[in-house]
Amino acid sequence: MATTAVETRQRVGRTAGGRRLPPAVPWLAPLVAIATLFYLWPAIQVIRLSFTNASLLREGSSYTLETYSQTLSDPTLGKVLGVTVVFVGASIVGQLALGLFIALVVQRAVRRKLRGAVLVRSIVLCAWVMPGILIGVIWQIVLNESSFGLVNAILGDAFGIDPVPFLSDTTWAVVSVIVANVRHGTAFSMLLLYAGLMAVNRELYEAARVDGAGRMRLLWHITLPQIRPILLVNAILITISTLNTFDMILSLTGGGPAQATEVLALHTYNSVFVNFNLAAGSVFAVILLVVSLLLTVGYRRMLRADQL
Repeated sequence: MATTAVETRQRVGRTAGGRRLPPAVPWLAPLVAIATLFYLWPAIQVIRLSFTNASLLREGSSYTLETYSQTLSDPTLGKVLGVTVVFVGASIVGQLALGLFIALVVQRAVRRKLRGAVLVRSIVLCAWVMPGILIGVIWQIVLNESSFGLVNAILGDAFGIDPVPFLSDTTWAVVSVIVANVRHGTAFSMLLLYAGLMAVNRELYEAARVDGAGRMRLLWHITLPQIRPILLVNAILITISTLNTFDMILSLTGGGPAQATEVLALHTYNSVFVNFNLAAGSVFAVILLVVSLLLTVGYRRMLRADQL
């Protein structure tokens, strides 16, 4: 005799002891298992290794706190953290501002049924779908100081300007990696903010225009407050993504010159795969995890306060 859907749900919703499980448990169990296997367990192992003297050059390790004391007292750590703050902060501001600008342009073009709106979105999305290592290689070709560097070739031929040391000067190198990262991540911000703009009630704009509000007042008093939750969520995702960016910088500048572009994620990579110091790399990874969690908690509090 065929069982009914109600009986099936009741049987699935019980444990062996007869106690009922929440209906969402069977659906979330595979996701929890995957997250534990690929995210939680590696994170636990990294935390464990940070309390050891493990190295890739020898077998075995012992538990110790000296790795933390030596790593945190490293004179280069302060410089790496400073570069990371500049890189992450500038990338967040750049991606949010440029993403919002492109989203507003595309929204206006779509509303007026102008040609080229789809082309603009496609051009922006091209950089986002590329892997970071390839983005770095492309920007290295574009910003190279030699004769095949695209930007310097244009500056020299059109304006007679000497080659600009985009990748060999410490200041220009930081600017270069920020520009490359902003170009890479702008598409994601554009998609989120465009979706938020489409959800804004058009009657608010019409009422404000009747009262004589201009474009800037509409943007400041209607658009931004209405999409504030999406801006905060976008900032959270940008922060986490930028903090973990190292592949693009690795292929673009390698962290140079003189560690001017060596962010914390790249410093972690170099500690493990260049210096073969697994314990020190784990300490830097724990620092990266703690910073990400603190920033996420701060953003979440801002989001909750905004919703009250």
